Amino acid sequence: MAELPLFPLRTVLFPGGILALKVFEARYLDLVGRCLRSGEAFGIVCLADGPEAGAGRVRVEDVGTRAIIEDVDADRPGILYVRCRGGARFRLASTPRQQADGLWTATVDAIADDPVQPPAPAMRATVAALSQAIESLDAQQAMPASEPLRLDDAGWVANRWCELLPIPLAARYRLMALEDPALRLSLVDEYLRGKQVVGD
Repeated sequence: MAELPLFPLRTVLFPGGILALKVFEARYLDLVGRCLRSGEAFGIVCLADGPEAGAGRVRVEDVGTRAIIEDVDADRPGILYVRCRGGARFRLASTPRQQADGLWTATVDAIADDPVQPPAPAMRATVAALSQAIESLDAQQAMPASEPLRLDDAGWVANRWCELLPIPLAARYRLMALEDPALRLSLVDEYLRGKQVVGD
């Protein structure tokens, strides 16, 4: 178990995903500075209730993802534009506590990375459709994933689809928290076929 600073947001960060943050509150500016100096990550947790910014009690989901800072930019004082990559998932082992400066922290347990396994043959159309979607978005200079692309990894394919699909936040969170990557991809495949995005 380890103590981890938390950034509650109405979003879900998947392992291997990309998250762009606009940081302006003092507690998070200080957090980014500490992480840059130490090389450590902070935790993104999905906000179930309460405000993203300012004071107030919050309620967050139990499973979150470590955010690893990859790039920071600033075009005016007091505002940072931070690009993060999703690292390993974790499960809250304690109720989040708010420090005097307003930053939330909690004790967390690590969740093992998804085992690397190839997508089942029945998922071939879903894998191909993701490859096409990434190629199209890249051509629009909106690359949705960090390279290398891992289209031979069921968990990676499922995670990238979960980021792209217009599904409710609660459903996105439940998919991220699933510890079986094959099941996660199967649920995504079922959704895509139901919406006729892919066929047999």
